[in-house]
Amino acid sequence: MPVSISNLRVLEISPNVLAFYDGRIDGLRLHSNEKNWLDDGAFSLGFANFAILDQGEALVYDTSISIKHARAIRDELDRRGVTSIRVVLSHHHKDHVAGTEVFADCEIITSEKCAQALRDNQEAFAKATPPISPLVMPTTVFDGVMELSVGNIGVELRPLDVHSFDGLTMYLPQTRLLLAGDTLEDTVTFVTEPDRLEVHCAELERLASWDIQKILPSHGAFDRIAGGGYDPSFIDATRNYVEKLLRCRNEPDLATLKLSEFVASDIESGALIYFEPYERVHAANVKSVLAA
Repeated sequence: MPVSISNLRVLEISPNVLAFYDGRIDGLRLHSNEKNWLDDGAFSLGFANFAILDQGEALVYDTSISIKHARAIRDELDRRGVTSIRVVLSHHHKDHVAGTEVFADCEIITSEKCAQALRDNQEAFAKATPPISPLVMPTTVFDGVMELSVGNIGVELRPLDVHSFDGLTMYLPQTRLLLAGDTLEDTVTFVTEPDRLEVHCAELERLASWDIQKILPSHGAFDRIAGGGYDPSFIDATRNYVEKLLRCRNEPDLATLKLSEFVASDIESGALIYFEPYERVHAANVKSVLAA
């Protein structure tokens, strides 16, 4: 089945921030009925990527889940009069780099860790289902924190080792907005590195010290993203979840809980929004943590 962008929604989060949201549509698949990373990961759980715009410039955060989605993003930027586009990659996972071909003529910025991971996985991504080929490599690679501007808007690219070792967030000091990539995810983080959860906990504690007003994750509830983002309580809720996952190794009763029970207090407080498909994510998280 051909990938469709008929459900892609463009959200004006603020005068200078756009979100491009697709997924979380019950019963709809984009690639095939067979198991694949696009349908069973990014699309079923919902995906948003973002653009910062000012004075004809745009900074695009990730390249979305398909070539068609990436082209739609670029078309929307063109329609809004953007004449200069740069791209930031939050990390190397497929659903964040699938559309790099569309931005091949743009500056593509990421961390050294992400750039190396892309080189290491280039052949595997080309053989994936669906394939990502060509995978366009970053043109600007850095270590540490990078500061840049989009028109009059300052942006800081800050590394954060949560979910993936090469995580890179975007922070806007003027509005205290954090574009979190996959470092935060609602309902719960997708554990890809179960042997490094202690590191992720420490990094979440560091994140909690940042001066943040709102958070926009790549995977989250449409209404919360459309409404301007998540509150900082999202950070503590994620740390609570990771810490509780670690406890499963010594408290077997915790491992038997459904997700709705596991994070009940943070759902009740509104820090997290329960989305039933994350039950399978949670089950896989628990399994991987116990195995590690």
